Amino acid sequence: MEVTLTPTGLPEALEMRAEHPGAVPIAGGTDLMVELNFDRRRPDRMMDVTRIPELGALELDNGHIRLGAGVPYTRIVDELGVAAPGLAMASRTVGSPQIRNRGTVGGNLGTASPAGDALPPLVAAGATVELASAAGTRTVRAADFCVAPKRNVLEPGELIVAVRLPAAPGPQQFAKVGVRNAMVIAVCSFALAIDVEARRVTTAIGSAAPTIVSAREAEAFIDGVLDEGGLWERPAALGEAPLVRFGELVAAASRPIDDVRGTAAYRRHALGVLGRRTLAWAWGDYMRSWA
Repeated sequence: MEVTLTPTGLPEALEMRAEHPGAVPIAGGTDLMVELNFDRRRPDRMMDVTRIPELGALELDNGHIRLGAGVPYTRIVDELGVAAPGLAMASRTVGSPQIRNRGTVGGNLGTASPAGDALPPLVAAGATVELASAAGTRTVRAADFCVAPKRNVLEPGELIVAVRLPAAPGPQQFAKVGVRNAMVIAVCSFALAIDVEARRVTTAIGSAAPTIVSAREAEAFIDGVLDEGGLWERPAALGEAPLVRFGELVAAASRPIDDVRGTAAYRRHALGVLGRRTLAWAWGDYMRSWA
């Protein structure tokens, strides 16, 4: 590394990005520093984005959340537990308190690892990613942002500015499996969101495909169960059979591989368990809201 750029505002940062499109942004550095320490990456320039106030803004207005790319996980846990419970649950599972104090959703997106804890709840919630460059801004669905492991749709000169998502229109859940209880990279993960207004269930699978994927057949199946049973109007327990079938369809939607953290077979089995458990938990929350 030869130069560290230190913009103090977004316009200045975008001008620097235009002049030095290869400069690597760094905020918390919880992923990037690992690559530097193992000599997997040696950028000529870094851009310290921690002095850009626009990236640290967290706004909740009229049922919509705008989460600056530099907001750390600790703030998400503290401030979005009600408005974005799935993302807050995932944020609690990220590393240690020190890492949660530094790590950001923008960093998770930039790294584009399918094991990124924040990504499944963003996809399940229908989030969008706001990107900016000196030429203007554009918005990309979170579901489309990552295109392969460690690859995303960022163009040269662009910077991840914020994530936008609706305040939760119903219960949300997130769960992951790892080799220990804390400070662990997910062997697999699963996010689920219930949209009470639209009467649908959305899903996202992490660390079991090249990118975050949704279990579309599982969603269609459980939507049918809820509609045909009139359960939106008269909430009642789902029963074991629908939960098991939902979990099977979640597992079938994954495309896992064998690696040092787990086998493909184990990931499919674990996702089946996570699918039926998170659905049971979220639906239980919905029933209790009617009590």
